[in-house]
Parts: sequence; structure tokens; C-alpha cells
Amino acid sequence: MRPDKIPTTIYFVRHGHVRNPNDVYYGRLPGFPLSEEGLHQAAASRDALAGIPIAAIYSSPQLRARQTARVILSAHEGLALNISELLDEVYSPFDGYPHSKMEERNWDIYSGVDRKYEQPVDVLRRIKQFIAEACKEYPGQHIVAVTHGDNVAFIKLWNQGIPYSPEEKQKVYREGLTPGSIRRLVIQAARHGQSPQFAR
Repeated sequence: MRPDKIPTTIYFVRHGHVRNPNDVYYGRLPGFPLSEEGLHQAAASRDALAGIPIAAIYSSPQLRARQTARVILSAHEGLALNISELLDEVYSPFDGYPHSKMEERNWDIYSGVDRKYEQPVDVLRRIKQFIAEACKEYPGQHIVAVTHGDNVAFIKLWNQGIPYSPEEKQKVYREGLTPGSIRRLVIQAARHGQSPQFAR
């Protein structure tokens, strides 16, 4: 069967647990490497994906994501790490805020913010762009994308046809969107004149 007729599979990996001694929302702040626990989670992700013929591994530019991706990459000889800004953390005004303040907001980083910051629709738009570009570059193959929690949550809600709300997002997290977790997205090959279709 031709590669452009075979579904493309993307494994979205949430980066591992982060060393964050001051308990802040780090967002796009520089630094913030994986903790020891995070390294173990990255190794578990690596082991879960080790037997899959991965064609490409992508990562968010953030250090914690790049570290997670490099651990996964160690099980796949001959591949290089690709950095994609489309997988980046949400652009938010709350970088550096203490966790206590974020908990008061129920981790809602979108309500009441200036228009220059990202909204869920903006985040989803760039993740969908990443998906489209990856499918075009690697049709019918397996791809790893190391990214951040909200990015994966929005993909899941969108793929299930559930409108965004802070409550629905938190529900996705409670259902297992933990550091180092993997969500598999299967994209059916596009028919002539149509966009790729997402298996539910």
C-alpha cells in the first residue's frame, strides 16, 4: 500500500516532571530542567516507544521537553531531534506566578488576559499546523512529538468534539494527562481534495 494511503500516527508525549523548587508556574521561562522523577518518566516513555519504528522525533523548544525528547531519542539510532515552535508552551502572562495564585484561578491561564497572549483556539491552531506538516513530511509513518499539557489536552478535546472550558480541560488532566504520559493520535490518509481525518 502506498504511504499516502496509510494512516500517520503521532505520539504526543507530555514532558516529564520538572525541578521547580520555588513552586511557580514556569510557562516559557528559561531553565527548569527535569527532576530525577522526570528523568525516570522520560525513560518510561522511551521504553514504551522503543519497539515502534519511529520516523521522526520533535520537541518543544523548552528545556524540559528537549530533555525528555533526548531520552526517547536514545532508543532510536540514526534520528536527529527536531525542534518545533509549534509545540511550545502556551504564551501566557502568568509565567513566574506562584502555584498558590494559579490554584486560585483553577489553572485557568486564558480568562481575562490581554489579547496579545494565547487563547485555546490559538494553541490548537498551531498544534493542528504541526500535525498537518508532520503528516505531509512523514505520511503513513510514526512520529513522536514532545510537548506540554494544555497542548495535548486541547488535541484530545478537539478530537472528541468537546468544546473547551476550564472544567473540561481539568477533566482531561485528571483522566491521566500526567508528566511523561503518551497520547496516540492516528490520522487517516486524506482522500483527494480532503484534509486528513482523525481516528477517534
